[in-house]
Amino acid sequence: MKKIILACTFFIGMFASTTIFAQKYAYIDSKYILDNISEYKAAQQQLDQLSISWQKDIEAKYGVIDKLYKDYQAEQILLTEEMRRKREQEITNKEKEVKEYQKQKFGYEGELFKKKQELIKPIQDKIFNAVKKMATDQSYAVIFDKSGDLVMLYTNPKYDKSDDILEAMGYKAGNKGGDSKEGGSSSPSSTPAPGGKEGGAEDRK
Repeated sequence: MKKIILACTFFIGMFASTTIFAQKYAYIDSKYILDNISEYKAAQQQLDQLSISWQKDIEAKYGVIDKLYKDYQAEQILLTEEMRRKREQEITNKEKEVKEYQKQKFGYEGELFKKKQELIKPIQDKIFNAVKKMATDQSYAVIFDKSGDLVMLYTNPKYDKSDDILEAMGYKAGNKGGDSKEGGSSSPSSTPAPGGKEGGAEDRK
C-alpha cells in the first residue's frame, strides 16, 4: 500500500483576513480494509498457490542437480577427462537453468510480481479512490494509513474511517475486536497531528 494513502492538501477554507479555517484529519487501516475484501483474499490464495507450485518445481530441479553431482562424484575416478568435462558441463548448465527459472518466477518484475500487479493493484486503487472521494466530499485535509510505515503512537477510534471506506466500496465492515486499533482506549503516548493537536487523526471544527 502507500505509506500515507492520501496526504494531499484538501483545504476546506481560504485565508479570511488573518485567520485560516480549521482543517480535518482522519486515518484508515488499509490492512484491515484489505482483510475484509473477499476479492483480496481470493487473490492472495491464488498467489500463494502459484508461489508454492513454483517453489516445488525449483526444489525438484535442485534435486535433479544434486543427484547428478552425487553420481558424478561416485563415478569420477572411472571417467575419462572428456567424460568428466561433459558431466561437469551438464551440472553447470542445469544450475544455470534453475537459477534462471527462479528469477523468472520470483525475481524483480518476474511472474509473481506481475501477477500481484494484476490481482492486487486494482483493489488497492479502488481503496485509494474511495479514500480520495471521502477526503474531497467531507473536506479532510489529510487521511493517514495506520498500517503503513508512518508511526502513529496514538489513534482515537473516533477518527478511524476504515469501515466507512469498506461500506463506500460495497463491503461489510469486519470485526475490530482485539486487534491493534487500541479498542477505545488511548496509548500511553500521543503524536501531535498537523496543526498542533494531539492524536494523529484529530477532527477540529
